[in-house]
Amino acid sequence: MSAADSRRIALFRHAKADWPDVLDHERPLAERGRQDAPVAGRRLADTGITFDLALCSTATRTRETWKLAVHELSHRPRTVYEERVYDASPGELIAVLNEIPDDVRNVILIGHNPGVHGLAEILAGSAGGDARERMNRRGFPAAAFALLAFDGPWKSVEPGVATLTDYWAPSE
Repeated sequence: MSAADSRRIALFRHAKADWPDVLDHERPLAERGRQDAPVAGRRLADTGITFDLALCSTATRTRETWKLAVHELSHRPRTVYEERVYDASPGELIAVLNEIPDDVRNVILIGHNPGVHGLAEILAGSAGGDARERMNRRGFPAAAFALLAFDGPWKSVEPGVATLTDYWAPSE
């Protein structure tokens, strides 16, 4: 595969979390989150994208979201639980994406707001259809995801490099 091949990034916010008396990192999914995560997984499967790598925050709610969503995909990607994705800014997330080996074509990043929403906005230099309008109107609620496409190596991921090709949220 050459570095000029098209690549895809799915930015997936964890599903609805509960608020028990635990550290933020340890918050589990709420019942609604346990219902929405597999629905999001089915919608990701409907895109037809085969993900090579999943980068998942180490927080309990992201790990639980991914565990429920990944079962809906036809292919289970290699999963890396990445501490740097937890509570990361868009710039920190770009740094993580820049480290992906170029033999990886499609990546799903399971993370948190405001970083995931901010990253989608920053990377999307353009958008197809009404994806940007729907994302701007809805924000990035729990279990939402944005799909972006770009050409080039992972080290070239920077603001404006991608096209927002799809956006989905549970109430869509």
